[in-house]
Amino acid sequence: MSSLSEVRFLTVAEVAAIMRVSKMTVYRLVHSGELTSVRVGRSFRVPERAVHEYLRGAFTEAG
Repeated sequence: MSSLSEVRFLTVAEVAAIMRVSKMTVYRLVHSGELTSVRVGRSFRVPERAVHEYLRGAFTEAG
């Protein structure tokens, strides 16, 4: 496990751009618990690794 200082956090907009989905879709994934996130004030930050893990899992299920 990498140390917290090495974790790269992404905004919801950045996650949406990477996944090529809307921000609302990212919010749904965050609220459902499918995508790990950290709440910072009124906004959410998603660890970059969580995005890769989610996509890897979704890709495996689709295949």
